[in-house]
This record gives sequence, C-alpha cells and structure tokens, in this order.
Amino acid sequence: MGSVASLFITCVIPPSDDDKKLSPFGELPESVVGSILTHLNPQDICRLAVVNKAFYGASSADFIWDMKLPHNYQKCLVSDDIDGHVLCKKDVYAKLCGFDSVGGDTKKVWFDRTTGKPSVSISYNGLKITNFDDRRYWSRITTDESRFPSIAYLQQTWWLEVAGEVEFPFPVGTYNVYYRLQLGRLGKRFGWRVCNQDHIHGWDVKPVKFQLLTSDGQEAMSECYLTAPGEWISYHAGSFVVKDSKVPMKIKFSMMQIDCTHTKGGLCVDSVLICPQQVL
Repeated sequence: MGSVASLFITCVIPPSDDDKKLSPFGELPESVVGSILTHLNPQDICRLAVVNKAFYGASSADFIWDMKLPHNYQKCLVSDDIDGHVLCKKDVYAKLCGFDSVGGDTKKVWFDRTTGKPSVSISYNGLKITNFDDRRYWSRITTDESRFPSIAYLQQTWWLEVAGEVEFPFPVGTYNVYYRLQLGRLGKRFGWRVCNQDHIHGWDVKPVKFQLLTSDGQEAMSECYLTAPGEWISYHAGSFVVKDSKVPMKIKFSMMQIDCTHTKGGLCVDSVLICPQQVL
C-alpha cells in the first residue's frame, strides 16, 4: 500500500518566504485558500501545502480534514493510541490510512488515502476452513506476498468450504468482497519466486460458488472457475450497500466447491478483502 508518511510529508515542511514571491497565489488569505482546499482530495491537499505559507497553514486546518473523515470515524478507530479529541484531524486521517491489526492479527483495517473509506482484510486464520487442522489436506506457507505472515495451501480435498464473518462500522457507501486465491504451491528457489503447479487439479470440472449475506438482508451469489495458475487473483464474491453508518454491518461470506464426485487441490488461500467499490 506504500508508505503512509509519504502522503503527508509535504504538510510537514513549511514553505519559505521566497515561495510567496514566486507563487501567483501569494496574496490569497488563508481563509480563502481553505475554502479552495475543501473541494480537493487529501493527496492534492498535501501536494498544494508547499505552494506558500497560506496553503501550508490551511492544509492542516481541522475543518478541512473533518470533511474528509467518515462521519463515524471514531467508531472505526481500532488503536488505543489514536484519540480524535487530542490529535488534529489531519493526523487522525494519516493514522487511519496505516495498517492496523485487530482480532489477534487475523484482520487488518486501513482507510483509502483518496476516498477516506475503510478496507478490511481477513486472513485465512480468521476464516473457518473445512478440515483445516488435518495436515493431509491443508498446510501453512510462510510468504512475503501477503499482508499476513503466511497463507494456507490446499493439497487435496473432496469438500472445500472457506467461510467467515466480520462486523464493522462501515461508512455509507458500496463495498465489494473478494477472495484472494492462487492456483499452485507458492515458494522460493535460490531467492527466486517459484510456483509448483504439479498438484493443480479439479478446478476445471465444476465452478466454485461464492455467497454473501449481510445483517440487513442483502444477498449475493456468484460462480466461476479458478484460472491463471501462478497468479494471485481477487475473485469477486459479491457487493453490499451501507445506508446507515450508525449501525455496524455484519457480513457473512463463503466459498464452496462441495461436489464430491472429484477431488481438487493445488490451491493457495490468502485472505478475504472488503473494500470500497472505487478501490479495486
């Protein structure tokens, strides 16, 4: 996701008096500049902070960043060191855009730097996977290709079901749910990325079914065949709409291939991602 600090670094170094002479906006009062900045996205606000001292001062004003924060942002705060009543709103926004682990490192939450809306990623460790404790079927693989320290690898099974649920105070908007999967066993050889495709089988016989259900009655269902061995693919499980941010939304989701006429295997399962529609 990149460094969060890089987005806000321009707000830290104030421009010099010489910048005022060179800038055509040098005579604009800070109040007028603030009105202009309210119409821009957070990244553009930080870029314009270097124009002159008026832009620099206005770019840190609470009333600007209060408009960029979700109305229920205080309910979304998951770190003890974030206090919306102590930090300025710009700092709150910056901290929200950083990864924050919740649920014993099984979930991560962060806010999109442009839209100001949250994304939630749930590790395979936070999901219910059929027969996961049986080493004949599943194993863990340490990797640096995930937001989490490891992924799950399916060697072979007759019955595949990967399900989970999450409750979060999502701001108003439309959100998508994705399963991040890859065909083939991920690994490294002599420092190079490799993907063993020898045990991939069964995914071309029947499609995988994805289902989604929300606490306010929204439902979604889709089916697709798993493809593209060796590549991480985000498979769309469904979408939901949040109309009332005052009530936390509970989302249940599942991925199934339970046709027991054939086995399937050679699948890496990373995580489930819930993100605003504009992000992915």
